[in-house]
Amino acid sequence: QVQLVESGGGLVQPGGSLRLSCAASGSALRVNTVAWYRQTQGKDRELVARIAMGGGATYVDSVKGRFTISRDNAETTVFLHMNNPRPEDTGLYYCNIIRYFNTWVPVGSWGQGTQVTVSS
Repeated sequence: QVQLVESGGGLVQPGGSLRLSCAASGSALRVNTVAWYRQTQGKDRELVARIAMGGGATYVDSVKGRFTISRDNAETTVFLHMNNPRPEDTGLYYCNIIRYFNTWVPVGSWGQGTQVTVSS
């Protein structure tokens, strides 16, 4: 199964910026829809953004206009650019390959995630 590795998390001030990376070997990230999820304290894991094979991106309302999901030119890494983060964005961020079965379902193995803490 594809191994996904998240990185780039850390402490960021509200209004700052942070870039998360999701890496995988081979073509897994190029030929699939890839999503970023986050798990905040006391809540279920939430799909935050997804990017399709053709590059089309979709976001949950709470991050629209602030977060951007993208792929690198080699399409071996998917990024989540977090601009103007808020304290409520604090959480453990994961990436995964997703497929649509009446709803989007993660089909890869979960990595360890990368922690994002938004605080002044």
